Amino acid sequence: MDKINEKNIWLVIRTLLVVIAIVAVKWICMNFGFEVMGFNTLFSAIVAANVFLMGFLLSGVMADYKESEKIPGDIAAILSGTYDEFYYLNIEKKSIISSKGIDLTQDLGMVIESWFLEKVKTEEVLKKFSSYYPFFIKLESITQPNYIMRLKNELGNLKKLIIRAETIRDTSFITSGYVIAMITTALLCIGLEFSHIGTLLESLFIVGAISFLMIFLLNLIHDLDNPFSYKEKYSAENISLHPLTRVLREMHDEV
Repeated sequence: MDKINEKNIWLVIRTLLVVIAIVAVKWICMNFGFEVMGFNTLFSAIVAANVFLMGFLLSGVMADYKESEKIPGDIAAILSGTYDEFYYLNIEKKSIISSKGIDLTQDLGMVIESWFLEKVKTEEVLKKFSSYYPFFIKLESITQPNYIMRLKNELGNLKKLIIRAETIRDTSFITSGYVIAMITTALLCIGLEFSHIGTLLESLFIVGAISFLMIFLLNLIHDLDNPFSYKEKYSAENISLHPLTRVLREMHDEV
């Protein structure tokens, strides 16, 4: 189980700050007679409908999130396997060509890591893939064609993973549904502010609990929608790049 880090805590604090403001407004409404609406079962229906909608959104982003968890590990495995192929081929052949394959794989790994951190654009990563093909033509002189074909297939799978990660990062899950959930949450909070619920403690507790649940879910869905948002300072639920960084470190140490 992952430890709670400061970004997770900030997600809760950010939600609490909004909830405190909502509770403070509720206190003002109670003390100055602004509670002009009656609290009835329709509020419960609205809360249930909004929770259902956000549950649908959460299940959608979680599907992409679970898929995204595998991507850095799969990328690391392909890079490690490709590097080992060139490394041991270089030991056997002691050729400038096989040595070039080691350099290309190291460069590709570093560019991919920088791409995840949004320091380089996707086009630069794809150019690194293109640089392999002239190299494969030269590689035919020192190894078998089926060996080269296997490497090409591995690089093709690696490119698919990069394109899939880019799609997940750049595409929001049902934006209109997220907007509807935001509007419904805002309307619900406003309705609770002006509704007579009960005693002071009852009113503040109910308003605080419902608004915390709704706002926290919205923040969580927004955060999970892009599991590769390493550039965002307060993004709490990012996929770990540890498998990739470990492989790059191992590749560097073997040189």
